[in-house]
Amino acid sequence: MATKSPTLGTTEKPAIAGADPAKPKLVLTDAVAAPEAPALPELKRQELLALVVKRAGTRKKLAKPVVEAVLAVLGEALAEGRDLNLAPLGKIRINRARDLDNGRVLVARIRQGAGVGGAQDSHEDEEAKEVLAEPSE
Repeated sequence: MATKSPTLGTTEKPAIAGADPAKPKLVLTDAVAAPEAPALPELKRQELLALVVKRAGTRKKLAKPVVEAVLAVLGEALAEGRDLNLAPLGKIRINRARDLDNGRVLVARIRQGAGVGGAQDSHEDEEAKEVLAEPSE
């Protein structure tokens, strides 16, 4: 016998002829999703700096002021309530903002394009924009 609305942990007896009735089948509802993959650790400023140095092929001494300036500008723009459209990071739209005693909480939506990638994608974009022939030709 099957229940009308199965939930996690309920069982159904097989209705197929010849199936083993001793082996109940676990049924999941739409409300209960399969466990997600473990979350990656958050990206902190020092790790971001190390990744930028590696990607750009430059020295930490040169990259650090640039990374800190970019983070400061992004923080100021978000504090002003501005939406960001920064490929390949994506488009960031602020949905809600709330001021608290210890800071400000922003609820934002980030939309990334299908081809989110690194420096290789930006190089391909530059090649795609290159004009092969003048319009008058």
